[in-house]
Amino acid sequence: MLKILDRYILKKFLSTFFFSITLILLIFIVFDIKEKIQTYSTKDIPLKEIIFDYYLMFIPYYGNLFSPLFTFIAVIFFTSKMAHQTEFVAILSSGTSFKRIMRPYIIGASILAFSSLMLNHFILPKAVKIKIGFEDKWINNAYSSEEQNIHKKIGANRLLYLESYDNRLKTGYKISIEDVVNNKQIYFLSADNMQWDSTSNQWNLNKVYERKIITQDRLDTLKTGKPIFKQINKFYTSKKIKLAFVPNDMGRYESKIETMPYFEFRDYIVREKIKGSNKIEFFEVEQYKRTSFPFATFILTIIGVSVSSRKVRGGVGLQIALGLLLSCIYIMFMYIFTTIATTGFASPLLAVWTPNIIFSFVAFYFYKTAQK
Repeated sequence: MLKILDRYILKKFLSTFFFSITLILLIFIVFDIKEKIQTYSTKDIPLKEIIFDYYLMFIPYYGNLFSPLFTFIAVIFFTSKMAHQTEFVAILSSGTSFKRIMRPYIIGASILAFSSLMLNHFILPKAVKIKIGFEDKWINNAYSSEEQNIHKKIGANRLLYLESYDNRLKTGYKISIEDVVNNKQIYFLSADNMQWDSTSNQWNLNKVYERKIITQDRLDTLKTGKPIFKQINKFYTSKKIKLAFVPNDMGRYESKIETMPYFEFRDYIVREKIKGSNKIEFFEVEQYKRTSFPFATFILTIIGVSVSSRKVRGGVGLQIALGLLLSCIYIMFMYIFTTIATTGFASPLLAVWTPNIIFSFVAFYFYKTAQK
C-alpha cells in the first residue's frame, strides 16, 4: 500500500515530469512548424495529415527519446526544492531512512521505464512508420537511394550484385546473380536492368545472359581425373524471375528498423544474418538500445535523488547544473559506445550497456554519500 509520503513524492515526481516534457515538446513543435511552414503552405498539405500523421506521431517519438533526461531533470528540480524547504530534514528527522524515501522514486521510475520499454518495442514502430511515410511523401520529396555497387546474399548459396538501384522506379541496373556451392560457381546470370512487377511479385529482367554449369557423371581420365563440366548458355530479351529480394530490402536501414515491432525486428535480424548482411551490428545496436535506454531511467533517478536531496548553500541552481552535466556525460557516453559498436570494434550488447554499467557505479557512489 502507498502511504502518505509515497503518494506525496510520487505525485510531485510524475506531475513535474509530465509538465516539463510537455513544455519542451510544445517548444519543439513550435520550432518545427516555423521550419516547415513554407512547405506546408506551398505543397497544400491537408491539415488532417499534418496533425494526425505527423505531429500526433511526433509527440510520442520525441517524448520517449527525451524521457530519461527529463526524468532526471524532474527528479532534481522537485527534490532540490524539497531539500531547500528543509522537507528532507524533517522526513529524515522523523526516523524515515533514506532507503525508504527512495521507494516512491523507484515506483515512479518503474512506471516511466516500463512505459518507455513498451513504446520502444511495440507502439513507437507503428507511429514512426506513419511519421516517416508523411515525411517521405511531403517533405523529403520521395527518398532517393544513393547506394552504389550493392552486394547482397539472398539465399544459402545465392549472391546478388547491383551497380545501382532506383527505389522510386523500383529498378536495379547492371545486375548479376550467381549460385556458389562448395566455392564453385554453378549458375550465373547477368542483365542490363530489372524492374519490380508488383502484380506477380517477380522481377522483370532485360537483356539477359544465363549460364548453367552442370557436372557430368564421368571423369576426365585423360587429363585431370576430375569431373567434366558442361556449360549451357542462353540469351533472353526479357525474363521473369522470383528472388528472395524485394524493393523493401532497399529502403533506408534506419527507417526500416525503426518501423519494426519487437518480434518482427528479431526475425528480420535472423534473416539478415543468413543473407550475410554487413549491417548486423547496426541492427543489433538498435535492438539492444530499445531495452537499455529505458533502464537508464532507474540510474538517473537514483543519481538525481542522491545529488539533490541535500540542502546546499548555492541553492537549487547548483544542483540542477550538476545534474545537467552528469546527464550530458551519460548521453555522450551512449553515443560514443554506440558508434564503437556499429563499426564492429566491440560487441553491440556490451557497447550499448556499457554507459549504464558505468553510471550504475556512479549512482551507487552518490547513493552511499547522500544525506542520511
